[in-house]
Amino acid sequence: MIRVEEISKSFGDKKILDRVSFTINHGETFLIIGRSGAGKTVLLRSIVGLIKPDSGKIFIDGKDITKLEKKEELNKIRENIGIVFQGNALFDFLTVGENVGFILSEKLGIPYQEIKERVRQTLNLVGLSNIEDLYPYELSGGMKKRVAIARVIIYRPQIVIYDEPTTRVAPIAVDKIVTLIEDLHKKFSVTSIIVTHDLQVGLKLADRLAFLLGGRIIFEGSKDELRELRDERVVQFLRGSAEGPIKETEV
Repeated sequence: MIRVEEISKSFGDKKILDRVSFTINHGETFLIIGRSGAGKTVLLRSIVGLIKPDSGKIFIDGKDITKLEKKEELNKIRENIGIVFQGNALFDFLTVGENVGFILSEKLGIPYQEIKERVRQTLNLVGLSNIEDLYPYELSGGMKKRVAIARVIIYRPQIVIYDEPTTRVAPIAVDKIVTLIEDLHKKFSVTSIIVTHDLQVGLKLADRLAFLLGGRIIFEGSKDELRELRDERVVQFLRGSAEGPIKETEV
């Protein structure tokens, strides 16, 4: 379980997160939505320990990561977290196979033949076969995203974070990515966190969600509860309208 309690973060005079709190239950898919600039990326980086909040606590499986002073302790927590980055973060100078097997060879010291077989199996899981020798520049946007997902799931993390999972993916491939995330979530029983501004994609995937606006959580609950909400800010966001209480300074 992940529990975020009253975290705040500022950069200079600009407050990015303001007393943010929510809970992500074990095994659920949790959506964090909000427009660009709402604080989603800073929140995400805080959850994985890349940014330390100015105040508040973040518990992962009962441990407050904001209090961990030793890098080794934080790294131990991170071993159970996989991140599919918005820009995929593939190494252009490595083949697909080398990208997917990178963490196994560099950090876990697994023998080459075992890595090769696990890479093959994992690429099959994401619907990609016989592309181990290709380079990222030879792939479509959707294929790159699937390779990025394969690189994460190959070491079986307990928590998988998807940062804007359909960015740079052609519209025709979006449904494939959504279906893949759903299938992998069920297959491996992971806790999935989706961070996106694409409401349609997010609602297809989520069990529960939090709506981040201007650095604050203005809603946390189920999709049904969201649809029944009468908050004008949420209604405006759901409609994708420029007219309403949400101003440009909040997005």
